[in-house]
Amino acid sequence: MFKLISNNQVQLIIDNDYPFPASSDFILQALNASAYCEFEIHEDEIKEFIKNHNESIELIVATKKDATLEIEIAEDKMSAEGILITPQGGKLVDLDSAKAMLIKAGITRGYKQVYLEKLLQQQLNQPAGTKCTGVLASGKQPEAGRDATLEKKVSTLSDRLRKPKLLEDGRVDMLDFGKLASVKPGTILLTKIFETAGKDGYTITGDTIKAKPGQTTKLVAGEGTEIKSNKPNELIAIQSGVPIEINNGMRVDDIYSVESVSVKTGHIDFDGSVLITKNIEPNMKVNAKGNICVLGTVESAELIATGDITIKQGVIGHQNKDNEYLSCKISCHGELELGHAQYTFLKAKNIHIERLASHCHLKAKNLINVGNKDHPMGKLIGGKVLDARRIKLGELGCESGAKIELHLIQDAFKLKDSNEKLLQQQVKTEQHLVELQEALEKVENTKASEQKEALFNKITATHHHWIVQAEKISEKSALFEEYLHQLLEAAEIEVNQKLYPGVELHLFDKVLKTKRIYAPCQMKLREGKIKIDFKT
Repeated sequence: MFKLISNNQVQLIIDNDYPFPASSDFILQALNASAYCEFEIHEDEIKEFIKNHNESIELIVATKKDATLEIEIAEDKMSAEGILITPQGGKLVDLDSAKAMLIKAGITRGYKQVYLEKLLQQQLNQPAGTKCTGVLASGKQPEAGRDATLEKKVSTLSDRLRKPKLLEDGRVDMLDFGKLASVKPGTILLTKIFETAGKDGYTITGDTIKAKPGQTTKLVAGEGTEIKSNKPNELIAIQSGVPIEINNGMRVDDIYSVESVSVKTGHIDFDGSVLITKNIEPNMKVNAKGNICVLGTVESAELIATGDITIKQGVIGHQNKDNEYLSCKISCHGELELGHAQYTFLKAKNIHIERLASHCHLKAKNLINVGNKDHPMGKLIGGKVLDARRIKLGELGCESGAKIELHLIQDAFKLKDSNEKLLQQQVKTEQHLVELQEALEKVENTKASEQKEALFNKITATHHHWIVQAEKISEKSALFEEYLHQLLEAAEIEVNQKLYPGVELHLFDKVLKTKRIYAPCQMKLREGKIKIDFKT
C-alpha cells in the first residue's frame, strides 16, 4: 500500500491490489501500523486527497526526517540552549556531531558534556518529532571584591561610657564606669583588612567579564598615633592616653579629669578630652578638642567639643524675658547624648536624649532621638527644632497644645539655591555657544587664508571649552537634584505614642499644623505634601 521513494518520501500506492482507500482514517491507521509509523505524516494532504477522490494524483503521505539540533546563544552570551527535534524515521544526532555544532557556534567556556548527553538522550525517550530543549552552556557572573574594613583592637572612651559598672545586687551604678580606657605606646589600635580584587566572570563565547574590585579604605593616623612602613595595616599608639575614634582611624588624647567645674577650677579649654566626674555649675565654660564626658548635671553652662559630648544626668537652663536667650548651650561635631534637657540649646551631628526635652532649641545634622535608641518613647515638649533630617520619639507636643516648631532638612534650601545658580550659568553658557557658532559660520564664509585658519582654530577651541563647561554644569545640576531628592526621601518624623495639637512642622517648603491628638504615626513628604501615616 506504501512505497518509499527518492528524497526519503513515502508514496501511497493505488492499483488493483490496493484500491482507493475508504477514508483518511484508514490511511492513517495503515501508516501507524507500517514501517513508516515514525515518519512525518502528511495528515492534511491525506484528508484533502480523500475529499477530492482524485485517484490519478500520486500522494506523498509521509517523509523520513533526521533529528535536528539548533544552538541558540542568549543575547548577553551568558547561556546557550539546545533545541532538539527527535528523528522521524531518520538518523539520530550523535554526540560528536553535536560537539562540533557547539564549537561552530563559538561556545568555548561553561559547556558541560552531561547537559548535551541528557538532551540527546531525549531522541530515545521521546516520541518522533518531539521538540526538546535544554541548557548546554552557562557563563559565570563576576564576584565583586570585598571592601577594605577596619577592625578596632581597643576600647575607646565612648565604649566605656556605654558599659556602667554592674553591682553585686544586680543594680547598675550609673556613676561608676570602671577604669578609664587608656593605651600605652606601641598598642595596636586598629588593623586594616585589605580589600580584595574579586573574581572575574566569563561568557560562554570566552569573553572575560571583569570583577568590580573592593573599595579601599585609607587608614588615618591621628595625633598620638602612627602607621609604620613595614606594617601598613596597623595603627599604633605612640603616646599614653585615651583612644578616640576619628574617620577611618584613631587619635590618642591626653585626658583632663576634674571632679567639678566651678569658680574654683575656672573655665576649661583643653586640646584633648575632658572628664568631669560630678557637675558643671552655672556660668562655666568647657571647650575641648576631643570629647567631653560629664557624669553629673550641667546648669546654665556652655560646652563645646570637636568630638562627642556625653552628659549622664541632665542639662538645665533658663530663658530670658523675651523668650529668645537660653542660658545653657551644648554644641559638638559628633554625637550628643544626655539624660534630659530643659531650656537648652543643643547642637550636634546626632542628638540622643534619654527621657525628655522641654522648651529647648535643637539643631542636628542628621537625627534627633528622644528615648531608647531601638524604640524611643521619650517626650519633646515646646521649643524649636532648628534643623534635622529625622526625629524619633514617643510623644511630640503636650495636651495643652503648647506651640512647638520643627524645621527639617534645611540643607535643601541651600541645594535649591545652588542649583538655581547653576541653571543661570547654563543659560549664559548656551548663549556663548550660540554666539560662537555664529562666529564659526561667518569665518567659514570668508576666503581661505592663514588668518582665516588661525581664527577658525581659535574659535573652535573656545567653542569646545564652553561645550565642556556646559556638560560639567549639567552633571553638577543632576547631582544636586539627586541629593535633594535623597534628602526629601529620608526626612521623616516617627511618633511612637502620641502627636499633640500645636505642632508646626516644616518639611523643606511644606508646612503642617496639628489641631488634634494623633495615634502613633509617621510624617513624611510624599507627592508634594506632608503625609501622616498611622502605624498598625
